[in-house]
Amino acid sequence: MATTLTAPVRPGRLSAVAPVGKRRRHLSPGRIVATVIVAVLAVTWLVPFAWATVTALKSETEAAATPVTLVPKSGFTPDAFTKVLQQGNIPAWTWNSLFTSAAITAVTLVISALAAYALSRIDFKGRKVLMTIIVASLIVPPPVLIIPLFYQMVSFHMIDSYWGIILPQVIAPAMVFVLKKFFDQIPRELEDAALVDGAGRIRIFLQVVLPLSRPILAAVAIFVFIGAWNNFLWPFIVTNDSAMLTLPVGLQTIKSAYGIQYAQNMASALLAALPLILVFLFFQRQIIKGISTTGLAGT
Repeated sequence: MATTLTAPVRPGRLSAVAPVGKRRRHLSPGRIVATVIVAVLAVTWLVPFAWATVTALKSETEAAATPVTLVPKSGFTPDAFTKVLQQGNIPAWTWNSLFTSAAITAVTLVISALAAYALSRIDFKGRKVLMTIIVASLIVPPPVLIIPLFYQMVSFHMIDSYWGIILPQVIAPAMVFVLKKFFDQIPRELEDAALVDGAGRIRIFLQVVLPLSRPILAAVAIFVFIGAWNNFLWPFIVTNDSAMLTLPVGLQTIKSAYGIQYAQNMASALLAALPLILVFLFFQRQIIKGISTTGLAGT
């Protein structure tokens, strides 16, 4: 019988054997430069946020004092947040922002997904012209539409109403363009197989296309929600009743008779940004995936 000889393994050399499938990562110069650039950009973003937080936790005297100090002599205090919460109807404004932003996101997703699927899969007359109009509308500045939209809401008697805030914001040509590009990448063979089985367009859209499009739909929903939450100009124009104000608009109505209150202004800004920070913390994976795989960064 043939025998195989194996060399004995010395106990001292066991630790030197690398596990199978694991290799050491060598940091290339390009990776080091990219890491440094990302770190610098992260610090650049964090410095204003940290400064706003420190200012909001100062007293008004310390916040307006010169020279500016990082740590106040009298210590940190939450008085600015307390005054902002006492002077404004924060719960109602927060609910208005949450409700309108969620409604805008839901309606925008439905309209944009249906329009994008039709442009991607259905060959109808005027399809190229419609796509050209959608792409051209991306360069139209939103403030240009403020006056006609306002008169339209007046004629519909929608001033100081949720519909007046929601409806003008549900048309998003950029989201239609992004979704259309994503739908173009879905293999048509999947839909052809469903057509052979007797499925209609609506069923194919609901049971084939949408399940495959969850990453892009999640990314679009998050970006639309953030944009609707941050929108100040249109809710400011279309609402007069203090009970209908959204959070960004309502916080701007909190003014003091003593001039600019730096600590309260920073506290208001942080309160308005807090929900978006929470959204990013909970959905950062979907946001990053949406930017990296769907080209939202370019739009």
